[in-house]
Amino acid sequence: MLDLAFIRANPEIVKDAAVRKRVTIDIDHLLDLDARTQEIRRQVEADRARQNQLSKEIQAAGRDQEARNAAIEAGRTVAAELKTLEPQLRDLEAELRDLLLRVPNIPDATVPTGRDESENVEIKRVGTIPQFAFPVQDHTALMQRLGMLDVERGVRVAGSRSYILKGDGVRLEMALIQFAIDTIARKGFTPLSVPALAREFCFIGNSQFPRGREQVYALEQDAEADEPQLFLVGTAEVAITGMHSGEILDYADLPIKYVGVSPCFRKEAGTYGKDTKGVMRVHQFTKVEQYVICENSHEESVRWHEALLANAEDIVQALGLPYRVVVVCTGDLGDGQVKKYDIEAWVPSEQTYRETHSDSYFHDYQARRANLRYRDAEGKVRYVHTLNNTALASPRIMIPLLENHQQPDGSVSIPPALRPYLGGQTELRPKA
Repeated sequence: MLDLAFIRANPEIVKDAAVRKRVTIDIDHLLDLDARTQEIRRQVEADRARQNQLSKEIQAAGRDQEARNAAIEAGRTVAAELKTLEPQLRDLEAELRDLLLRVPNIPDATVPTGRDESENVEIKRVGTIPQFAFPVQDHTALMQRLGMLDVERGVRVAGSRSYILKGDGVRLEMALIQFAIDTIARKGFTPLSVPALAREFCFIGNSQFPRGREQVYALEQDAEADEPQLFLVGTAEVAITGMHSGEILDYADLPIKYVGVSPCFRKEAGTYGKDTKGVMRVHQFTKVEQYVICENSHEESVRWHEALLANAEDIVQALGLPYRVVVVCTGDLGDGQVKKYDIEAWVPSEQTYRETHSDSYFHDYQARRANLRYRDAEGKVRYVHTLNNTALASPRIMIPLLENHQQPDGSVSIPPALRPYLGGQTELRPKA
């Protein structure tokens, strides 16, 4: 969420950001609503102050019945006015809050302007694209031949975009997750296993609500339990953002570095007919997420943004995957993101790069929504900056992993970095 004072002072910058991010929002209406809210708030505060003054006058009137009656009558008039104004103020504040939650963050000056992912800008390529002297199999064929995947029964159990991993598919997924956690933990990040369920304020703080609500599975509320509604997370970032909500952190504790793992769930609304084959775009997956909370400094955010990208590249390189890094254009940025890199790994069966990792920073956009602050070295309370980056998402990462390491006999070579997590196994072979 942007600072309302910033929006008042820089409406044209905010309007331009909305246009570049392809977000429809009426900033002039928001400012008009803000002005009306401020005016009603001033009236309410004046009436409340007048009420306090009249209460003192009633007490001071003593036996002066005339003065006492006049003060009581004036009090009734003020009370009646407040009875009208206070509901108006609550409604205006709620409407203003909802609009503020929909205002996008300002993209960094280095972010290219573009409509969608087709206009993301490549900044580097790493690794050699493999040349195969035999017909390349896609990940679905490989996984089925290796006894790792059962899509048909997965769909029978849970509907479209569902799957069942089995045999070496399960072992490989567990190995990949543990490898990613260990790799990031060695860099000083604290591992977290966070809930797959979270309350609404976590999604608001994360900037996934109100826009993006259609991608989230909502659980039916238990009327008897009298508990807030719960939703299934699509990333550990949601729960981590909510962890420190409402807290004032110590400056000495910053930066806070987490590597979180959780089951993740997404409706994939709006993707009908897209990536329906295999395990590219599914409703349930497991994700290891890097998350950093740092001081309120653009330079510090940029430094960590690059560091998180380097961490993710270490994982991709250790898995022996050719990849490229792109700067995501404005039209492909999320509402809260200031800048984002995507890592895209080479998928031989498609002869193209596909996104496997995303790396974003938000300045204090999420922190304002989650009310997450710290006391700086001078004792001033400020909002923190937050960043997140995919360390590994499974089963998606299996697609380039299996396809790039396939062998002529149908086996798949296991990268050396992953072998200790599979008991020293060097390859995956079709079952007899």
